[in-house]
Formats: sequence, C-alpha cells, structure tokens
Amino acid sequence: MKYLVTGGAGYIGSIVATMLLEEGHEVVVLDDCSTGAAERVPAGATLVRARVQDAGEVLDGGFDAVLHFAGLIAAGESMREPGRYWEANTTGTFWLLGAMRAAGVKTIVFSSTAAVYGDPTAVPIREDAVKDPTSTYGATKLAADMAIRSAVTAYDLAAVSLRYFNVVGAYRGRDGVWHGENHDPETHIIPIALEAAAGERDRMVLFGEDYPTRDGTCVRDYIHVADLADAHLLALRAAEPGEHRIFNLGNGNGFTNREVVETVKRVTGVDFPVEVAGRRSGDPAELVASSEKAKQQLGWKPSRDTLDRMVADAWEYHRHARA
Repeated sequence: MKYLVTGGAGYIGSIVATMLLEEGHEVVVLDDCSTGAAERVPAGATLVRARVQDAGEVLDGGFDAVLHFAGLIAAGESMREPGRYWEANTTGTFWLLGAMRAAGVKTIVFSSTAAVYGDPTAVPIREDAVKDPTSTYGATKLAADMAIRSAVTAYDLAAVSLRYFNVVGAYRGRDGVWHGENHDPETHIIPIALEAAAGERDRMVLFGEDYPTRDGTCVRDYIHVADLADAHLLALRAAEPGEHRIFNLGNGNGFTNREVVETVKRVTGVDFPVEVAGRRSGDPAELVASSEKAKQQLGWKPSRDTLDRMVADAWEYHRHARA
C-alpha cells in the first residue's frame, strides 16, 4: 500500500510514518518543515518539501490513502494569530480534499483534537458531546472536520477523524532510532517540564491555579504517542466509503498540571523550580476522554497507559536527542 502522510516531519506524523514503513508500506511525506524537521522523517520515506495546499502536485491514483497531520497546534498562539491557524488548519484541509478528489484517492485519516469540545458539560467526553471550542485552534480543527464530512457526502470518501487528547511519550523504532516531541518553541507541558529537569530552563511555569479542579490547575487526559499511532493504522482498516467515523483517543484518566509536574520530578529525580502565572486564554478546565467507541469499533486499547511510562519514554527520548 502507498500512503501520503502530510505533516510527516512532525512529532506524531513521523511516528505514524515509521510504523507504516515497519509494516512494509510505501510512504511519501508532504511537509514544508516550517514546524517539523526533515531529519525526523524516517529512513525509507520520501520527503516532498511543500505545503499541504500543494498536495495536488504530489497526489495521483497510485496512493491508497492520506493521513493528514499537517497544521498548527498551539492553542494559546491561535488566540493571538488566528489568521495563520485558519489558513493552515482549515484552508489547508480544503485544498487537500480537492487534491484527493482530483486524484481519485478515496480514504483519509484526519488528526483532529479534543479542543473541539471546549469546556465540556460532562466528563468523560464522548464523541456526541457538544462541540464549543474555546480556542481558535479548536475552531479551525472543528471546521476541518465539517469540511471532511461534506466531502464524504459529496464524493463518497472513506474518512476517519481521530480526536486526540494530550499526546505524550516517544517511540523507539525497530531500527533502534528514537522518535519524540521536539517543538521549537516548545508549548506542551511535559516536554517543557523535561527541559526544566534537564537544566535547559530556569523554571517551569504553570498557567492558572484557580480552576474548579482538585488542586486548582487544569486537568488533562494523556495518551502515549505509540498507542495513538496504533489507532491510525487501525483507522485505515476501518474506513468505509460514504462514512465519516469519529473517535476520541485518550486513557480516560485525568491528571492535574501539578500532578504532571510531580510525576516529571519523580521520574527524572530532579526537583526544579515551578512558578504559577495567570490563566491562558482558551484553556478549558478539564478534558478527559471516553474512548469506549474506539475500543469497541476499532479494537483499539492503549497498552502504555501509565503517566510514569509516558514520562519515562519522553525523558529517554529527550536525553537521546540532546546527546
């Protein structure tokens, strides 16, 4: 099988591309490397350095499916620079769907997000929960989901949207190469905490301690990136023409930001300074997934489901990446 992986030079996309190659598939990565890095593209994949808006120059009838990761992901930044996010996440998806139609490629697996739900009225969050994003990032991803649904109806596509909760950890490929999270600048709490543990930051900053949670900091559901990647491979097999299937992916357990920081300190053995700042715009108080639908319909089950394991793998990658 031959797959186009948009955003395959990024954190999650590069790991999914690695797993596809390990299964014996042909992989073409489409990434302009504006946020990803060419060196993250796994050996054996072909890299085309271009924007997702230019997918029509790459796609042809020889591709079996598209896995769409390309886009911008920082909720806080999206509130300051909304135009960039609508262009990258929503307009980019429009162009990709058009390129797929022109090439006759009928299957897409889309990297969606729990941010589409905003502040949930109930947790754990099911796929049929109200969608009311509190950030521009979440709104752009929800709009992309709706665009995919329209294309499924109009063009009989087979589509699966996977709504991730917080992704963590790293993956060591069969060739011994580690793949992990390494954004510049880093925006996610666990890699930021690891930078503090490694002495690369003088302190860790937590945003907000007045949320209606057990210790006043935000609660999030964490999923190991390798478990997430497994779900993409299952989604390719589960995609059905004329259907847009949506699945939440998380562990069903919520951890506060303070609990996450304490886990990082315990795993690394480093007691780094922590400072509390005000809330960030667009951050919901609590996001915890119900992944029952994915377990029942995809046969997916996270196997690396403890926060200590996720942090330990992320720390191992961090040390390899800085060596």
